[in-house]
Amino acid sequence: ASSTAAKSMSDKSSGILPPRPPPKDARTMNDQPRLTDRHERRTESAAPRAANPLRQLRSRLGLPDPLPVGPMDLLDAWLREALNVKAAPDPNAMVLATATPDGRPSARVVLCKALEPDPPAIVFYTNHTSRKAMELERNPRAACVFHWGSLGRQARAEGPVSRVRPEESDEYFRSRPLLSRLGAWASEQGRPLARRTDLIRRVRQAMRRFGVRTHHLIAPGTAPDIPRPEHWGGYRLGIEIVELWLGGGGRLHDRAIWTRSPRGAWSSTRVQP
Repeated sequence: ASSTAAKSMSDKSSGILPPRPPPKDARTMNDQPRLTDRHERRTESAAPRAANPLRQLRSRLGLPDPLPVGPMDLLDAWLREALNVKAAPDPNAMVLATATPDGRPSARVVLCKALEPDPPAIVFYTNHTSRKAMELERNPRAACVFHWGSLGRQARAEGPVSRVRPEESDEYFRSRPLLSRLGAWASEQGRPLARRTDLIRRVRQAMRRFGVRTHHLIAPGTAPDIPRPEHWGGYRLGIEIVELWLGGGGRLHDRAIWTRSPRGAWSSTRVQP
């Protein structure tokens, strides 16, 4: 409708209208009477006022008030919305932080592959010989952060970590792209690599091992089955703490933290930004 209206306006104004003749008693600009100071003050007072930032903060849709008993429904809704609107190239990406027993931290980005409501948990997959996996074996606790900048949202979770059942890892591994399954066999994650071509050579070795041909990479539905390597699988972060964050003007963000007791009861509190 807007384009039609625009076209109509364009059709009507396609020619240049001739200037309107001045009235017979028209005077030059110098002849015009000067506006009075009173009139100027009235004109200035009629100018639109700037929006009140505090009023905007009050009207901004924030976290629910009162807060829900538990955070999982809201966290699930945020993640689903981020996926639906493609808030980032990988909306399910999260920063996973682990630490050695003596407190040396490390962090990296992994993909959340499941958000489980009860008991609340986050599932991700990786190589069991990687640095994060070795740190989790010695210090089985982690924290993760989702950041959806275009939505002005952030979600954080903390808790103990354990391996998922082998059957779960098998099921997810079968759903992965063919080249990713070959890569799980070819890559000794975190180990030194002399040159990039060495990694490609290891992929070709895995292809020969499982009877995969080049045309299978183009049409993976016809490829032979590739089993999951024992050194690759999933982890489950059991959620004990969740923080949800909504960005606000002037760094006056909206934040709330939920803590889950050993018996499964949630307690919540808003916190200052």
